[in-house]
Amino acid sequence: MTATYLDAILDAHREQAAVDARPLERVVEEARTSLPARDFAGALRSAAPLGVIAEVKRRSPSKGDLARDLDPAALASNYAAGGAACVSVLTDVDHFGGSIEDLQAARAAMTIPVLRKDFTVSPLDVADARRIGADAVLLIVAALDDAELADFHALATELDLAALVEVHDEAEAERAMAVGATIIGVNQRDLHTFEVDTARAVRVARSLPADVIRVAESGIPGPEAIPELVAAGFDAVLVGESLVRHHGPADGVRALIAAASE
Repeated sequence: MTATYLDAILDAHREQAAVDARPLERVVEEARTSLPARDFAGALRSAAPLGVIAEVKRRSPSKGDLARDLDPAALASNYAAGGAACVSVLTDVDHFGGSIEDLQAARAAMTIPVLRKDFTVSPLDVADARRIGADAVLLIVAALDDAELADFHALATELDLAALVEVHDEAEAERAMAVGATIIGVNQRDLHTFEVDTARAVRVARSLPADVIRVAESGIPGPEAIPELVAAGFDAVLVGESLVRHHGPADGVRALIAAASE
């Protein structure tokens, strides 16, 4: 099988997980006693006409630096002021320039829920997301086998942590639904070429049941992409690069929401 851009990142995270000797029971208990979780799913369901998950993102492997010196608290506050339903924060250090501190600063600056955007490869990662203050965790179906996906989703549920389960095609969507995923994100980026396939989200959305919260991810350049996604049944979009680079992040969020009504 041809290696993907994701493989190298996952290998690095699995190497880190392999040497993490912390007892899972202790970290889970710390997670249970952390800040009360905000309702990530509820925030998306109640957002109308579109839930925007606005991302705090310093860099990416494909585009390099986006805003290395951004202020996560100020950016998150602007997103919230613009009407974002939730905020996503990259915490991967080596490939995206993020940090746990970015997430904690963003969460402390506003009251809407926060997704920890990272590469979850162990149960410790799930518990850590809750422990550091996240309200939702990302589970990438392509990164996990069936047992891991089921176990991590169950642990997240146990810890009152929402799980955004990310898929890239119909087969992965089936795997997500098999573990009871209620929030499914469709990533439009091709794992082999790293190119964006703008038809991917619309195509995969057809395989998702109506009661699932559908989130379109990656390759959303701005408001012009929103009407087609809304027509395809998406409840929310996760947008990073275009908002981080926007001259007015709050206005950028408002424009995405306004485009959903067109």
